[in-house]
Amino acid sequence: MIIDPCAESPRNVYKVMIGTIVPRPIAFVSTLSADGIRNLAPFSFFTAISANPPVICFSPMIRGSGSGRKDTLRNIEATREFVVNIVSEDFVQQMNTCSGEYPPEVDEFEVSGLTPVFSDMVRPARVKEARVNMECKLVQVVHVSERPLGGSIVLGEVLRFHLDDTIVEDFRIDPDKLSAVGRMGGATYVRTTDRFDLVRPK
Repeated sequence: MIIDPCAESPRNVYKVMIGTIVPRPIAFVSTLSADGIRNLAPFSFFTAISANPPVICFSPMIRGSGSGRKDTLRNIEATREFVVNIVSEDFVQQMNTCSGEYPPEVDEFEVSGLTPVFSDMVRPARVKEARVNMECKLVQVVHVSERPLGGSIVLGEVLRFHLDDTIVEDFRIDPDKLSAVGRMGGATYVRTTDRFDLVRPK
């Protein structure tokens, strides 16, 4: 099968992308609006960019309904701050609750029952239940497409890492204790429990 993206619907192209670029880690992003309203939303287009300085990126997409930019992106552009919380299996249902479409005045911390805690360097709250939080300042936003299912790239420098003491030893994270989850295609998620090691060639 050969797919020409220009000859196919964006929805079908999206299904191919999320079904083949797998598994994807989840950036559970907390932000604060210019009016001080908390927002919490998951994004599975997420990765690390640089370790010196530590920079991560995620991509908020425009929904297929064409409802415009997401609250997360608008908040980050207004305040230039956000927190990325890593999703573990024990609160994945609450994370999924936050993936719904809510008006900007709705606080997803309240909707999901997750616990906001103060950050050290930025104004948006961290998710207490998360074993890892990354407080970030905005580096740059690249707007790739304003069309439905188009996206932007948000790059943030990590100003502070918060790691649960029980998951880390000598800066190495225990994957069993982190118990992170990832996204596959559609409504399918994946556990990170079936792993194997490979030694990189010298």
